[in-house]
Amino acid sequence: MILLPGLLFILWGGAARCLGEDGGFTFDGDLRHFAVTTNTVYIATEEKLYQLNHDLTLVHSLTLRGILKGGNQQPDDVSFYRVSETASWNATFKVNVLLPFVENDTLISCGVIDKECGYCEVLDLKNISNLVHRESIQVGPLRSSNASVAVLVNLKKNPTQDTYILTGVQQHQHNTEQSSCTSNIQTVNLQNTVEKQAGGIFSLNDDQLTPSIRSKGDVEFVDGFQISSTMYLLSNVLSAAKSNNVRLIWLEGKTSKTQTYRSLRGATLSVSEAGGEGNRLLASSVIPGGPSVLWSGLFSVDGGQSNTELLVFDISPDLTGEDDSDPDFCSVCPEKTSVTKPKTLKPKAVLFRQNYMTSVLAVRQKAWMVFFIGTGDGQLIKLAVDKDYHTACPMVLYRANDDRQVFPKILLDPVDHKHVYVPFQNQMKRVPVSKCSMYTNVQECWSAQDPHCVWCGSKSRCTFEDDCTDSDWVSIPDDHQHKIVSYKVEKEPTGQIKLNIQTHLTVGQSTLSRFACQFSASSSELCSRSGPPPLFPQCTCIFSDSRLPAEGLGVSVRIRVGKTHFLEQLTLTNCSNIRGPPSSVLCQQCIRAGCGWSKNSCSWANQGVINDSVCQTMESGMNFSRPVISSITPSVVSFYGRNHAVLSGQNLRDVTRVRMTVDTDCTPQESPVWNNTGVNLTFHIPRTDGKGVVKVCALLPDGGCHGNTKITYRSSPSCTKIVPSSSWVSGKREITLMGSHLDFVEGVTHSHAPQRVRPPGSSSYQNLTYDTPAAENSQRTFTSTVFLRVANETLSCSDKITYYPDPEFTGFTSTRIGDNVRITIEKEADKLEMTAAELSVWGVQEGKQYPCIMKSKETFPKIDLFICFIQNTPDAEFLHLMIKYGDKTVRLGPPSLLHQVLLILRLLLIPCVTVVLVIICRWQKKLTAEMNKL
Repeated sequence: MILLPGLLFILWGGAARCLGEDGGFTFDGDLRHFAVTTNTVYIATEEKLYQLNHDLTLVHSLTLRGILKGGNQQPDDVSFYRVSETASWNATFKVNVLLPFVENDTLISCGVIDKECGYCEVLDLKNISNLVHRESIQVGPLRSSNASVAVLVNLKKNPTQDTYILTGVQQHQHNTEQSSCTSNIQTVNLQNTVEKQAGGIFSLNDDQLTPSIRSKGDVEFVDGFQISSTMYLLSNVLSAAKSNNVRLIWLEGKTSKTQTYRSLRGATLSVSEAGGEGNRLLASSVIPGGPSVLWSGLFSVDGGQSNTELLVFDISPDLTGEDDSDPDFCSVCPEKTSVTKPKTLKPKAVLFRQNYMTSVLAVRQKAWMVFFIGTGDGQLIKLAVDKDYHTACPMVLYRANDDRQVFPKILLDPVDHKHVYVPFQNQMKRVPVSKCSMYTNVQECWSAQDPHCVWCGSKSRCTFEDDCTDSDWVSIPDDHQHKIVSYKVEKEPTGQIKLNIQTHLTVGQSTLSRFACQFSASSSELCSRSGPPPLFPQCTCIFSDSRLPAEGLGVSVRIRVGKTHFLEQLTLTNCSNIRGPPSSVLCQQCIRAGCGWSKNSCSWANQGVINDSVCQTMESGMNFSRPVISSITPSVVSFYGRNHAVLSGQNLRDVTRVRMTVDTDCTPQESPVWNNTGVNLTFHIPRTDGKGVVKVCALLPDGGCHGNTKITYRSSPSCTKIVPSSSWVSGKREITLMGSHLDFVEGVTHSHAPQRVRPPGSSSYQNLTYDTPAAENSQRTFTSTVFLRVANETLSCSDKITYYPDPEFTGFTSTRIGDNVRITIEKEADKLEMTAAELSVWGVQEGKQYPCIMKSKETFPKIDLFICFIQNTPDAEFLHLMIKYGDKTVRLGPPSLLHQVLLILRLLLIPCVTVVLVIICRWQKKLTAEMNKL
């Protein structure tokens, strides 16, 4: 019975995958598209369409399969049946466009049916199991591609009457694939969204015309959006010279499709100084807010995906040039007589460089721009950038243990704005935008440089601003700073010494009026009463005594901002007394004392430079040989790090530590060294939050760090299969672990013997071999968990090993064949599945041992027979065998005559029993047939 027209077969929650414990939803099949509206997430995979709540709990799921009716099997004859899963489905629907039309309470789902013809369905936005409209028509591309885009745009102010689907469809001029279904789809298209628009739903027409924008070459679209009345499309265009240009086109939302198309203007995004040809745009995101249209793009600078950069452009539309005169796109193509070289846009800033970046989302948080960046190895990186394009240290919000790629689109949860949706191949993650709660004090909270976090004074914890209800909070300032408090010591022309304290904070409204500073020192009175009162964010102390002691003056500064308190301990020195030959050490000592550096000497802060960057170009002033790093072994590790790495090079004798830096402005990690021979030294590679490449240098006592080599952090090892999956209790059976990144494993342990670390025998990316540890109880069968040791981490395998008692060898027989002897060894059958290769056998004759070359194994219901040959032996019989497996050696004597006879009978009876069973079965079938006739 036909229950409802449409292609979607309803499968309620039981058929879908469940919500993961780590805030993720795993679905059947690979992700094709997803979209987010208020409180709802829609996901289209290869075979299903999901409707989820914003927390990724399942509401509905539909299977994108159906049955074609009618003799001609046309796409119009598609109906929805409730049938069993074993039914024959002959229609498949692949979604290539997924657009929530919120104002119309509908979800537009378009793609291709039967791998050939376009097909669209309009579903109820609140319940996707309700079909509103269906039609066989092409909207967007016919084939799945990340190089086409589709967005909803408005041509007028009325959002329901004048909302259209703007599509940019990937074009290849030499594509030979043809579809049997006709379509007027071009490179850029505007199609209707409702039936009452002229021409009906999904129509391309405009006053009985079919306008469009066509391309002159190969085009791959990356992103499209509308801001105010302007539409933006970004693409990679392959020029005639086979080099790539990143192109931006603007369209003005006019009163008709034709006028909108003809408003076409374009620009070229120049990524490098050479003009940008050969660079590719991989992903993009508009930066919200601001009078100008700021936009961020992920670019490949080498044509692939390994060398990637995040750039910011101002793409505010330039509507001054001639319209519809672009060299790559045209609306009135046959009538075009001339083209205009497009405007070239250069980046405002290069924000971030990281290998294998795949996706980006930009948001505003107060005065900061915040970027969420997905990578090809399964990371979500957060990057905060101030108004002057200075970046804070990147932080890893999420890190997959494996190398799953983040898809090119990341979206913000519109309900709480505190989570982002991060898509993987068959999984969606809902990741918090910040880790505020992990910071335990105000210093940690501020040092994270996370604009989403504030230190709530009334609750004494780091949290989101809207969770601090009384506005008694402090946070980072609008610009990037390295310290909460900075200070400088000045000397006035009158001889007075002045200490200026500057706090680098943003505070809540209720905190602003409660700002105070208290200065104290060993002397009875430090500050004169003539000094100015504290005024956020500054306070000043004018010293009562115009002289500072030669040994320096210790000063404590207590700062109160609302209910939050800071304590700064300073040592003040007469800046004129910091003397010596100009060197980086002296310069840094001067700056740290709150003084200034001027003309290669230390001066008061108001007389010189107080930025320590002036010291970086100076020589250290100490006589150390400059170290040279030639190699680090290993140089590729998991994100858990590695113990006992070896650094080799020259002039290493004075090296005290090894420094690893991800970004020059971020706090580096340092490891002490030992076993330093001058050409080799040992150190630990520390763990890290993220994957990627870090720079390594050798640190000297003068603070200089020399050398330019790299360490690459990758995913952690995983163990998914164990072969064989059993061991004898005496241990030392060779086991092969299978998985990924197993070359990073430093040792293997078992749950029954956690202290006995087994070193890998051999290892590669996918395989690792080792010998099992012995068990104490030799008669008991039990399972043991296998653990991988990686630096200081212990990771468990998904499979386990079963321990069985040692194999029982019961005897052997020997048969002479010419100069050789055939040895047949009998073993009781067990579950160990021992192979012939795991045995080493020697025949013992008159005190001498002769190796027996293993040939084969034969298995019977209750015994196993191993066959080997001893070559070129004397005529005397072998009275004993030496059998070694693992770490155990068994001495085996020949069986008695009675035992040999019983063995022969057992082997002979096996085929006889089989014959008897066959005869009985045939007789029973014959008897049954005769009874049926009666």
